[in-house]
Amino acid sequence: MSKKPQISQIELNSLLTKQTFDKLQKAYHKAFGFSLICVNSDGHIIFGKPLCDMCQQDCSHTHKRTLNEALRWGEPCINLCPQERATWGVPIMLNNQIFGALIVTGVSLENKRNLKKIRKASQELLDLVETHNLTNATTLQQNRLAAKRDHEQAEALHDLSGHIYQDIREIYIREEPELLAAIKRGERKKAREIINRVLVGVYFIGRNREDLLKSLILELVVMMSRAAVEAGANPTALLGTNYRALSNLSQIQDEAELSKWVTEMLEDLISTIQNTQTYPHLVLLAAALKHIEQNLDRELTREEVSKIAGMSPGHFSRVIKETTGKTFSEILTGYRIGRASQLLVRTSKSLVQIALECGFTDQSYFSRVFRKSKSCTPNEYRKQHLISRP
Repeated sequence: MSKKPQISQIELNSLLTKQTFDKLQKAYHKAFGFSLICVNSDGHIIFGKPLCDMCQQDCSHTHKRTLNEALRWGEPCINLCPQERATWGVPIMLNNQIFGALIVTGVSLENKRNLKKIRKASQELLDLVETHNLTNATTLQQNRLAAKRDHEQAEALHDLSGHIYQDIREIYIREEPELLAAIKRGERKKAREIINRVLVGVYFIGRNREDLLKSLILELVVMMSRAAVEAGANPTALLGTNYRALSNLSQIQDEAELSKWVTEMLEDLISTIQNTQTYPHLVLLAAALKHIEQNLDRELTREEVSKIAGMSPGHFSRVIKETTGKTFSEILTGYRIGRASQLLVRTSKSLVQIALECGFTDQSYFSRVFRKSKSCTPNEYRKQHLISRP
């Protein structure tokens, strides 16, 4: 009489039937030339035949480690079996319960063709399992984000190894301007890098003092929120975001959760800015146009003006085109010609003086641009408008 299978194996079979496994195995092998096996939560093979004969005998611990590593990092990790062959896999899950894994094992690293496709093959296995709803994609994504945060914080700690902040004021003096600019421009990666540096300093100052640590974190949130409002975020939407987040802060007990909370706050703030449509763009563009108007007598670059608007140059160009229907160069030239037109009519300054005051490099270039815009020369324009004045 055969041994009754464990309940986990029965449930595994209900999640992944032999027919479905064979279908996945065939598609994966066709794409990459690698074979799949299905193991239970203890690493024992349920479906499939491994490439290496030794896998059938003593590799259950390797399979289990491959499963656990993939769960920990939220994605397949390349491991080595006792025979020094590559293996990777993705956990099979229902909600938060683990029933097994789909694993590739026994892949020779001496074959150069294998080396070139292992990384892509491991990612495709994750996509395959998620597409067929055989795992908890949300949990894996959360674990990937947590691993990424840990990595970024480790890099931040390395960057600050020669300089540990001694007080919160020093942190803000050094980091606040760059952080505010990154938040305003919606540059998530740059903002996260700065936040991680700030968190390292905050943890050092508030170490062993949970009340102080949370107080310092609140200061950081206030600073980020102010930047979001200045960038045009809807204050009402921001208030709702902050209220929900601050309600969760009192429940946080450790630094890992606190770090996750701050990072999510940052993401929410930037999303709030980007989800707010017309109003913030008009506010930011008004500041940029005012800067142009006040500095027409010198060279102005798109990079300089976009910083005034708190945007990256590319984003600034798109916003100004969508809002005005004109490019940055057309806007700038329009302002220069407008100022020149005023000076021609209201003053007796020479064309050379007017050209320089309006940011043109020389009189001849000024005259060409003016004629193209007004369909007459500067002198003709001056005469026409002087005659027409009462």
